[in-house]
Amino acid sequence: MRFLMALLLVGMAQVGAAQTWSEVERQARGQTVYFNAWGGSETINQYIARVGDALEAMYQLRLVHVKVDDIAAVIARIEAERRAGSARGSADLLWVNGENFARLKREGLLGQPFVSELPNAQFLDPNDPTLVMDFSIPTEGLEAPWGRARLVFLHDEAVVSTPPNSLETLLAFAHANPGRVSYPEPPNFHGTTFLKHVLLALAPDPTVLATPVTPATFAVQTAPVWDYLDRLHAVAWRQGVQFPDSAEAMIQLLADGELAIALSFNPNEAASQIASGRVPKTVRTHVHAGGTLGNTHFLAIPFNAQARAAALVTINALLSPHWQAEKANPEVWGDPTVLDVTRLPADARALFEALPIPASVLRPEQLGPALPEPHASWTEPLEAAWRARYLTQ
Repeated sequence: MRFLMALLLVGMAQVGAAQTWSEVERQARGQTVYFNAWGGSETINQYIARVGDALEAMYQLRLVHVKVDDIAAVIARIEAERRAGSARGSADLLWVNGENFARLKREGLLGQPFVSELPNAQFLDPNDPTLVMDFSIPTEGLEAPWGRARLVFLHDEAVVSTPPNSLETLLAFAHANPGRVSYPEPPNFHGTTFLKHVLLALAPDPTVLATPVTPATFAVQTAPVWDYLDRLHAVAWRQGVQFPDSAEAMIQLLADGELAIALSFNPNEAASQIASGRVPKTVRTHVHAGGTLGNTHFLAIPFNAQARAAALVTINALLSPHWQAEKANPEVWGDPTVLDVTRLPADARALFEALPIPASVLRPEQLGPALPEPHASWTEPLEAAWRARYLTQ
Protein backbone atom coordinates (compact mmCIF):
# COMPACT_ATOMS: atom_id res chain seq x y z
CA MET A 1 0.00 0.00 0.00
CA ARG A 2 2.88 2.38 0.72
CA PHE A 3 4.23 1.78 -2.78
CA LEU A 4 0.81 2.42 -4.31
CA MET A 5 0.42 5.62 -2.29
CA ALA A 6 3.82 6.80 -3.47
CA LEU A 7 2.87 6.23 -7.09
CA LEU A 8 -0.44 8.04 -6.71
CA LEU A 9 1.29 11.05 -5.21
CA VAL A 10 4.51 10.89 -7.21
CA GLY A 11 5.89 14.25 -8.10
CA MET A 12 3.68 16.23 -5.77
CA ALA A 13 6.65 17.89 -4.16
CA GLN A 14 7.47 19.33 -7.58
CA VAL A 15 4.01 20.79 -8.13
CA GLY A 16 3.95 24.50 -7.49
CA ALA A 17 0.47 24.37 -5.92
CA ALA A 18 1.27 21.46 -3.55
CA GLN A 19 -0.52 23.11 -0.64
CA THR A 20 -3.57 23.74 -2.80
CA TRP A 21 -3.61 20.07 -3.81
CA SER A 22 -3.29 19.05 -0.18
CA GLU A 23 -6.40 21.09 0.48
CA VAL A 24 -8.19 19.31 -2.37
CA GLU A 25 -7.28 15.98 -0.80
CA ARG A 26 -8.52 17.14 2.59
CA GLN A 27 -11.86 18.23 1.10
CA ALA A 28 -12.18 14.92 -0.77
CA ARG A 29 -12.13 12.81 2.37
CA GLY A 30 -15.53 11.35 3.11
CA GLN A 31 -17.08 12.45 -0.21
CA THR A 32 -18.92 10.12 -2.60
CA VAL A 33 -18.06 10.31 -6.30
CA TYR A 34 -20.80 9.21 -8.70
CA PHE A 35 -18.75 8.12 -11.70
CA ASN A 36 -21.04 7.83 -14.74
CA ALA A 37 -19.28 5.53 -17.15
CA TRP A 38 -20.05 2.83 -19.67
CA GLY A 39 -20.82 -0.42 -17.86
CA GLY A 40 -20.84 -2.89 -20.74
CA SER A 41 -17.55 -4.62 -19.97
CA GLU A 42 -17.05 -6.73 -16.87
CA THR A 43 -13.29 -6.34 -17.28
CA ILE A 44 -13.58 -2.55 -17.11
CA ASN A 45 -16.12 -2.71 -14.29
CA GLN A 46 -13.74 -4.81 -12.20
CA TYR A 47 -10.89 -2.40 -12.85
CA ILE A 48 -12.96 0.60 -11.73
CA ALA A 49 -14.05 -1.32 -8.63
CA ARG A 50 -10.42 -2.00 -7.67
CA VAL A 51 -9.55 1.67 -8.10
CA GLY A 52 -12.49 2.50 -5.85
CA ASP A 53 -11.22 0.12 -3.16
CA ALA A 54 -7.81 1.79 -3.22
CA LEU A 55 -9.29 5.29 -3.04
CA GLU A 56 -11.45 4.32 -0.09
CA ALA A 57 -8.42 2.95 1.74
CA MET A 58 -6.32 6.04 1.04
CA TYR A 59 -8.80 8.88 1.22
CA GLN A 60 -11.93 7.43 2.83
CA LEU A 61 -13.83 8.55 -0.27
CA ARG A 62 -16.42 6.35 -1.98
CA LEU A 63 -16.35 5.76 -5.74
CA VAL A 64 -19.73 4.65 -7.11
CA HIS A 65 -19.65 3.38 -10.69
CA VAL A 66 -22.96 4.40 -12.24
CA LYS A 67 -23.08 2.00 -15.19
CA VAL A 68 -24.63 3.57 -18.29
CA ASP A 69 -25.19 2.42 -21.86
CA ASP A 70 -24.99 5.88 -23.41
CA ILE A 71 -23.43 8.89 -21.70
CA ALA A 72 -25.69 11.15 -23.81
CA ALA A 73 -28.56 10.22 -21.47
CA VAL A 74 -26.51 11.46 -18.52
CA ILE A 75 -25.80 14.73 -20.33
CA ALA A 76 -29.54 15.17 -20.92
CA ARG A 77 -30.06 14.71 -17.19
CA ILE A 78 -27.44 17.37 -16.40
CA GLU A 79 -29.18 19.74 -18.82
CA ALA A 80 -32.47 19.12 -17.00
CA GLU A 81 -30.78 19.80 -13.67
CA ARG A 82 -29.51 23.14 -14.95
CA ARG A 83 -32.96 24.11 -16.23
CA ALA A 84 -34.33 23.27 -12.79
CA GLY A 85 -31.68 25.47 -11.18
CA SER A 86 -30.13 22.56 -9.30
CA ALA A 87 -26.65 23.29 -7.98
CA ARG A 88 -26.39 19.76 -6.58
CA GLY A 89 -25.97 17.47 -9.53
CA SER A 90 -26.40 13.71 -9.67
CA ALA A 91 -23.09 13.12 -11.52
CA ASP A 92 -19.62 14.00 -10.28
CA LEU A 93 -17.46 12.41 -12.95
CA LEU A 94 -18.09 11.44 -16.58
CA TRP A 95 -16.29 9.16 -19.04
CA VAL A 96 -16.67 11.00 -22.34
CA ASN A 97 -15.21 11.88 -25.69
CA GLY A 98 -16.14 13.19 -29.10
CA GLU A 99 -19.60 14.49 -29.70
CA ASN A 100 -20.52 14.16 -26.02
CA PHE A 101 -17.66 16.43 -24.99
CA ALA A 102 -18.59 18.86 -27.76
CA ARG A 103 -22.14 18.98 -26.40
CA LEU A 104 -20.99 19.46 -22.80
CA LYS A 105 -18.67 22.28 -23.80
CA ARG A 106 -21.15 23.96 -26.17
CA GLU A 107 -23.92 23.95 -23.58
CA GLY A 108 -21.69 25.18 -20.76
CA LEU A 109 -22.22 22.04 -18.66
CA LEU A 110 -18.62 21.75 -17.46
CA GLY A 111 -17.02 23.54 -14.53
CA GLN A 112 -13.68 25.32 -14.50
CA PRO A 113 -10.63 23.88 -16.31
CA PHE A 114 -8.85 21.46 -13.98
CA VAL A 115 -6.21 19.40 -15.76
CA SER A 116 -3.35 21.71 -14.81
CA GLU A 117 -4.30 21.22 -11.12
CA LEU A 118 -3.55 17.49 -11.23
CA PRO A 119 -0.11 16.49 -9.94
CA ASN A 120 0.06 13.53 -12.32
CA ALA A 121 -0.63 15.80 -15.30
CA GLN A 122 3.12 16.46 -15.32
CA PHE A 123 3.48 13.05 -17.00
CA LEU A 124 1.33 14.06 -19.99
CA ASP A 125 2.96 15.37 -23.16
CA PRO A 126 1.56 18.90 -23.67
CA ASN A 127 2.60 18.77 -27.34
CA ASP A 128 0.55 15.65 -28.10
CA PRO A 129 -2.44 16.92 -30.13
CA THR A 130 -4.53 13.85 -29.29
CA LEU A 131 -4.51 14.90 -25.62
CA VAL A 132 -5.65 18.49 -26.17
CA MET A 133 -8.10 18.00 -29.07
CA ASP A 134 -11.20 15.79 -28.95
CA PHE A 135 -12.82 15.17 -32.34
CA SER A 136 -11.19 18.44 -33.52
CA ILE A 137 -12.60 20.32 -30.48
CA PRO A 138 -9.99 21.95 -28.16
CA THR A 139 -10.28 20.45 -24.67
CA GLU A 140 -8.87 23.56 -22.92
CA GLY A 141 -8.32 21.67 -19.67
CA LEU A 142 -12.03 20.82 -19.31
CA GLU A 143 -11.41 17.07 -19.59
CA ALA A 144 -8.43 14.92 -18.67
CA PRO A 145 -7.13 12.22 -21.02
CA TRP A 146 -7.60 8.71 -19.63
CA GLY A 147 -6.77 6.19 -22.34
CA ARG A 148 -6.11 5.72 -26.02
CA ALA A 149 -8.14 3.77 -28.52
CA ARG A 150 -7.52 2.30 -31.96
CA LEU A 151 -9.89 0.46 -34.23
CA VAL A 152 -8.62 -3.08 -34.72
CA PHE A 153 -10.08 -6.23 -36.22
CA LEU A 154 -10.02 -9.73 -34.73
CA HIS A 155 -9.89 -13.08 -36.51
CA ASP A 156 -9.17 -16.69 -35.58
CA GLU A 157 -5.99 -17.67 -37.41
CA ALA A 158 -7.09 -21.30 -37.25
CA VAL A 159 -9.98 -20.29 -39.54
CA VAL A 160 -8.70 -17.22 -41.43
CA SER A 161 -5.05 -17.54 -42.42
CA THR A 162 -4.81 -14.25 -44.33
CA PRO A 163 -7.14 -11.59 -42.91
CA PRO A 164 -8.24 -8.68 -45.12
CA ASN A 165 -6.00 -5.63 -44.77
CA SER A 166 -8.15 -3.00 -46.48
CA LEU A 167 -11.79 -2.17 -47.11
CA GLU A 168 -11.58 -3.60 -50.62
CA THR A 169 -10.08 -6.89 -49.48
CA LEU A 170 -12.68 -6.99 -46.68
CA LEU A 171 -15.39 -6.67 -49.33
CA ALA A 172 -13.76 -9.42 -51.41
CA PHE A 173 -13.53 -11.60 -48.31
CA ALA A 174 -17.22 -11.01 -47.58
CA HIS A 175 -18.15 -12.07 -51.11
CA ALA A 176 -16.04 -15.22 -50.75
CA ASN A 177 -17.52 -15.93 -47.31
CA PRO A 178 -21.20 -14.87 -47.39
CA GLY A 179 -22.75 -14.19 -44.01
CA ARG A 180 -19.42 -14.09 -42.13
CA VAL A 181 -18.83 -10.30 -42.03
CA SER A 182 -20.76 -7.56 -40.25
CA TYR A 183 -20.40 -4.58 -37.89
CA PRO A 184 -22.40 -3.29 -34.90
CA GLU A 185 -25.58 -1.35 -35.62
CA PRO A 186 -25.10 2.43 -35.32
CA PRO A 187 -25.53 4.48 -33.17
CA ASN A 188 -23.75 1.84 -31.09
CA PHE A 189 -20.34 3.41 -30.50
CA HIS A 190 -18.40 0.67 -32.28
CA GLY A 191 -20.81 0.67 -35.21
CA THR A 192 -20.42 4.41 -35.65
CA THR A 193 -16.65 3.97 -35.35
CA PHE A 194 -16.72 1.54 -38.28
CA LEU A 195 -18.78 4.03 -40.31
CA LYS A 196 -16.22 6.74 -39.63
CA HIS A 197 -13.41 4.37 -40.57
CA VAL A 198 -15.08 3.77 -43.93
CA LEU A 199 -15.66 7.50 -44.34
CA LEU A 200 -12.02 8.37 -43.63
CA ALA A 201 -10.80 5.73 -46.06
CA LEU A 202 -13.16 6.55 -48.94
CA ALA A 203 -13.93 10.28 -48.67
CA PRO A 204 -12.83 12.20 -51.81
CA ASP A 205 -11.17 14.84 -49.59
CA PRO A 206 -10.50 13.57 -46.02
CA THR A 207 -9.20 17.01 -44.96
CA VAL A 208 -12.79 18.31 -45.13
CA LEU A 209 -13.73 15.91 -42.33
CA ALA A 210 -11.73 17.98 -39.82
CA THR A 211 -14.08 20.92 -40.35
CA PRO A 212 -17.73 21.38 -39.28
CA VAL A 213 -20.10 19.46 -41.52
CA THR A 214 -22.42 21.15 -44.03
CA PRO A 215 -25.15 19.54 -46.15
CA ALA A 216 -23.02 20.01 -49.26
CA THR A 217 -19.82 18.53 -47.86
CA PHE A 218 -21.75 15.68 -46.27
CA ALA A 219 -23.36 14.68 -49.57
CA VAL A 220 -20.05 14.67 -51.45
CA GLN A 221 -17.85 13.02 -48.82
CA THR A 222 -20.29 10.26 -47.81
CA ALA A 223 -21.39 9.17 -51.29
CA PRO A 224 -18.66 6.47 -51.53
CA VAL A 225 -19.58 5.22 -48.04
CA TRP A 226 -23.13 4.29 -49.05
CA ASP A 227 -21.93 2.66 -52.27
CA TYR A 228 -19.47 0.53 -50.30
CA LEU A 229 -21.96 -0.45 -47.62
CA ASP A 230 -24.59 -1.36 -50.21
CA ARG A 231 -22.15 -3.85 -51.70
CA LEU A 232 -21.04 -5.15 -48.30
CA HIS A 233 -24.56 -5.62 -46.95
CA ALA A 234 -25.54 -7.75 -49.93
CA VAL A 235 -23.23 -10.51 -48.66
CA ALA A 236 -23.05 -9.61 -44.95
CA TRP A 237 -24.31 -11.46 -41.91
CA ARG A 238 -28.09 -11.83 -42.20
CA GLN A 239 -27.94 -10.07 -45.59
CA GLY A 240 -27.31 -6.71 -43.97
CA VAL A 241 -30.89 -6.56 -42.67
CA GLN A 242 -29.84 -7.18 -39.08
CA PHE A 243 -26.62 -6.23 -37.31
CA PRO A 244 -24.95 -7.24 -34.03
CA ASP A 245 -25.97 -4.85 -31.27
CA SER A 246 -22.44 -4.36 -29.94
CA ALA A 247 -18.77 -5.18 -30.41
CA GLU A 248 -19.13 -7.61 -27.50
CA ALA A 249 -21.86 -9.44 -29.41
CA MET A 250 -19.58 -9.57 -32.45
CA ILE A 251 -16.80 -11.14 -30.41
CA GLN A 252 -19.21 -13.77 -29.13
CA LEU A 253 -20.28 -14.48 -32.71
CA LEU A 254 -16.60 -14.82 -33.61
CA ALA A 255 -16.07 -17.24 -30.74
CA ASP A 256 -19.12 -19.25 -31.89
CA GLY A 257 -17.77 -19.41 -35.45
CA GLU A 258 -20.71 -17.48 -36.89
CA LEU A 259 -18.61 -14.45 -37.85
CA ALA A 260 -15.11 -14.67 -39.28
CA ILE A 261 -14.10 -11.14 -38.24
CA ALA A 262 -14.94 -8.97 -35.24
CA LEU A 263 -13.81 -5.49 -34.31
CA SER A 264 -12.82 -3.53 -31.24
CA PHE A 265 -11.64 -0.05 -30.31
CA ASN A 266 -9.11 -1.57 -27.91
CA PRO A 267 -5.88 -2.73 -29.61
CA ASN A 268 -5.36 -5.29 -26.82
CA GLU A 269 -8.89 -6.73 -26.96
CA ALA A 270 -7.78 -10.13 -28.25
CA ALA A 271 -5.45 -10.68 -25.32
CA SER A 272 -8.10 -9.65 -22.81
CA GLN A 273 -10.68 -11.96 -24.39
CA ILE A 274 -8.25 -14.88 -24.49
CA ALA A 275 -7.25 -14.30 -20.85
CA SER A 276 -10.91 -14.40 -19.83
CA GLY A 277 -11.49 -17.62 -21.78
CA ARG A 278 -14.16 -16.06 -24.00
CA VAL A 279 -12.42 -16.74 -27.33
CA PRO A 280 -10.00 -19.39 -28.66
CA LYS A 281 -6.29 -18.90 -28.03
CA THR A 282 -5.80 -18.69 -31.79
CA VAL A 283 -7.61 -15.33 -32.08
CA ARG A 284 -5.33 -12.63 -33.49
CA THR A 285 -5.44 -8.90 -34.25
CA HIS A 286 -5.12 -7.24 -37.63
CA VAL A 287 -5.52 -3.73 -39.05
CA HIS A 288 -5.89 -2.13 -42.45
CA ALA A 289 -2.75 -1.01 -44.24
CA GLY A 290 -3.82 2.62 -44.67
CA GLY A 291 -4.34 3.05 -40.94
CA THR A 292 -7.36 2.87 -38.66
CA LEU A 293 -9.32 5.34 -36.60
CA GLY A 294 -7.67 6.38 -33.36
CA ASN A 295 -8.60 8.72 -30.54
CA THR A 296 -8.26 9.45 -26.83
CA HIS A 297 -11.02 9.07 -24.28
CA PHE A 298 -11.37 11.49 -21.40
CA LEU A 299 -12.73 12.23 -17.92
CA ALA A 300 -14.82 15.35 -17.25
CA ILE A 301 -16.46 17.00 -14.23
CA PRO A 302 -19.95 18.55 -14.61
CA PHE A 303 -20.51 22.13 -13.51
CA ASN A 304 -22.80 21.05 -10.66
CA ALA A 305 -20.78 18.13 -9.30
CA GLN A 306 -21.37 17.75 -5.57
CA ALA A 307 -18.02 16.07 -4.97
CA ARG A 308 -15.65 18.04 -7.18
CA ALA A 309 -12.67 17.62 -4.82
CA ALA A 310 -13.10 13.86 -4.69
CA ALA A 311 -13.58 13.77 -8.48
CA LEU A 312 -10.23 15.56 -8.89
CA VAL A 313 -8.53 13.10 -6.53
CA THR A 314 -10.08 10.20 -8.47
CA ILE A 315 -8.88 11.53 -11.83
CA ASN A 316 -5.39 12.12 -10.45
CA ALA A 317 -5.33 8.53 -9.21
CA LEU A 318 -6.51 7.22 -12.58
CA LEU A 319 -3.60 9.11 -14.17
CA SER A 320 -1.05 7.66 -11.76
CA PRO A 321 1.64 5.39 -13.24
CA HIS A 322 0.36 2.49 -11.17
CA TRP A 323 -3.24 2.56 -12.39
CA GLN A 324 -2.27 3.53 -15.94
CA ALA A 325 0.08 0.55 -16.11
CA GLU A 326 -2.60 -1.71 -14.65
CA LYS A 327 -5.06 -0.48 -17.25
CA ALA A 328 -2.54 -1.01 -20.05
CA ASN A 329 -1.94 -4.63 -19.04
CA PRO A 330 -3.68 -6.82 -21.66
CA GLU A 331 -4.56 -9.29 -18.90
CA VAL A 332 -6.39 -6.55 -16.96
CA TRP A 333 -7.96 -4.19 -19.54
CA GLY A 334 -5.38 -3.52 -22.23
CA ASP A 335 -6.21 0.18 -22.63
CA PRO A 336 -3.06 2.01 -23.80
CA THR A 337 -1.68 4.68 -21.51
CA VAL A 338 -1.95 8.43 -22.09
CA LEU A 339 1.20 9.05 -20.06
CA ASP A 340 4.49 9.95 -21.72
CA VAL A 341 6.52 7.08 -20.29
CA THR A 342 9.78 8.95 -20.93
CA ARG A 343 8.69 11.54 -18.35
CA LEU A 344 8.32 8.96 -15.58
CA PRO A 345 10.89 8.18 -12.89
CA ALA A 346 12.72 4.90 -13.39
CA ASP A 347 10.64 2.82 -10.97
CA ALA A 348 7.37 3.95 -12.55
CA ARG A 349 8.73 3.51 -16.09
CA ALA A 350 9.62 -0.07 -15.18
CA LEU A 351 5.93 -0.81 -14.67
CA PHE A 352 5.30 -0.24 -18.38
CA GLU A 353 8.48 -1.94 -19.54
CA ALA A 354 7.34 -5.08 -17.71
CA LEU A 355 3.95 -5.24 -19.44
CA PRO A 356 3.45 -8.40 -21.52
CA ILE A 357 2.87 -8.20 -25.27
CA PRO A 358 1.01 -11.42 -26.17
CA ALA A 359 1.21 -12.93 -29.62
CA SER A 360 -2.49 -12.17 -30.07
CA VAL A 361 -1.98 -8.39 -30.27
CA LEU A 362 0.05 -6.12 -32.49
CA ARG A 363 3.02 -4.16 -31.24
CA PRO A 364 2.58 -0.36 -31.39
CA GLU A 365 4.73 -0.11 -34.53
CA GLN A 366 2.54 -2.75 -36.23
CA LEU A 367 -0.67 -0.78 -35.72
CA GLY A 368 0.22 1.65 -38.50
CA PRO A 369 -0.93 5.26 -38.64
CA ALA A 370 -3.79 6.46 -36.46
CA LEU A 371 -6.44 8.23 -38.52
CA PRO A 372 -7.84 11.32 -36.75
CA GLU A 373 -11.50 11.45 -35.76
CA PRO A 374 -13.72 13.61 -37.99
CA HIS A 375 -15.03 16.82 -36.46
CA ALA A 376 -17.68 16.01 -33.84
CA SER A 377 -20.42 17.57 -36.00
CA TRP A 378 -20.14 14.70 -38.53
CA THR A 379 -21.24 11.97 -36.13
CA GLU A 380 -24.95 12.66 -35.75
CA PRO A 381 -25.64 13.25 -39.48
CA LEU A 382 -23.69 10.10 -40.34
CA GLU A 383 -25.75 8.01 -37.93
CA ALA A 384 -29.02 9.59 -39.08
CA ALA A 385 -28.24 8.97 -42.75
CA TRP A 386 -27.30 5.36 -42.00
CA ARG A 387 -30.58 4.78 -40.16
CA ALA A 388 -32.61 6.40 -42.94
CA ARG A 389 -30.95 4.28 -45.58
CA TYR A 390 -30.75 0.90 -43.91
CA LEU A 391 -33.39 0.72 -41.17
CA THR A 392 -36.44 1.92 -43.09
CA GLN A 393 -36.39 -0.62 -45.89
